[in-house]
Amino acid sequence: MATSGMAATVLTLTVGGIVLGVTAGPAQASTCSQANLPLPDSSCTPGTYNPDVTQSTIDTTICVSGWTSTIRPPTSYTNPLKVQGIADYGYSDTDLADYEEDHLIPLELGGAPRDPENLWPEPHYGSPTAYTKDGVETKLKNAVCDGRVTLSAARTAIQTDWTTALEVTGIG
Repeated sequence: MATSGMAATVLTLTVGGIVLGVTAGPAQASTCSQANLPLPDSSCTPGTYNPDVTQSTIDTTICVSGWTSTIRPPTSYTNPLKVQGIADYGYSDTDLADYEEDHLIPLELGGAPRDPENLWPEPHYGSPTAYTKDGVETKLKNAVCDGRVTLSAARTAIQTDWTTALEVTGIG
């Protein structure tokens, strides 16, 4: 997440009885825009790829059932990023349960698992929501794995605008 300025503030949030403290950049207005929700601010979350996933490796990576669970980062890694992202996006709701620390380019399409430029706090509220994006991700992955769409086309579509990705790839 983007941060700038000299002053820093510390956010403390309680998640399931665990207190998370994160230095959250400047004590000022948000550094990432909510203007394009449900899409992330592309200057803060441009999306990045896992170099191990290519069109030629999909049969041994994303198309293998359960593969994403082998690379998904633990919440001990993603929750501090979520706290930082909530601050960076200037969300007034700071309840971690109201967000999914989501991969813009999903693990199902070979998104980078731990790169903060591929992760952002996607709200569970609004329309469409993080839950809606999950369905889009699965449909795109299935289309890639059964040869209806190339990996590159699916990644480009979801990175550009996940709300139109199914229509853009022709699997809508």
